Amino acid sequence: MSVVKAAALPLAAAALAFADAASAHVVMAQNQAKAGSYFAARFQVGHGCSGSATTALRVEIPAGVASARPQPKPGWTLEVVKADAATAAKPGEGVATVIWRGRLPDDQFDDFGLLMKLPEQVGTLYFPVIQTCETGQSQWTETPGPGEDAHGLARPAPALTLTPGDAVAHHHM
Repeated sequence: MSVVKAAALPLAAAALAFADAASAHVVMAQNQAKAGSYFAARFQVGHGCSGSATTALRVEIPAGVASARPQPKPGWTLEVVKADAATAAKPGEGVATVIWRGRLPDDQFDDFGLLMKLPEQVGTLYFPVIQTCETGQSQWTETPGPGEDAHGLARPAPALTLTPGDAVAHHHM
């Protein structure tokens, strides 16, 4: 029985190391959605910057997203930066950036929500995120080039894969 435990220890340690590495990024809780749908995205922040609390999260909204409505967080302020008329999907509706400001201790995690109207085209949307901390900053802004694997990036931007929509009616919010 001790042999089984000894063999299991390296596996458990590897699993914990992988879980810790995976939580090191700002990621989307669900990374796939139907093109053309309304989608409630959750950007997950697993920890701060090298032991320092997170004080702001800035999410850039990619072109083609018709609307983005942030979810308020108690104790945090919210800033919505509108897109200029040239880049907005519809005049007056485009959101370029959403910024939450508050304090999330390094040893805690949280989700930051956005309700978005997604583009009709299938493909991958990248949401560059800047995580500002009391000391330091993490820029989750890297996107893969043509033929490049996103898993090889050191600071990958959260990604959302848009799959073909279906004949189901879209809900309007």
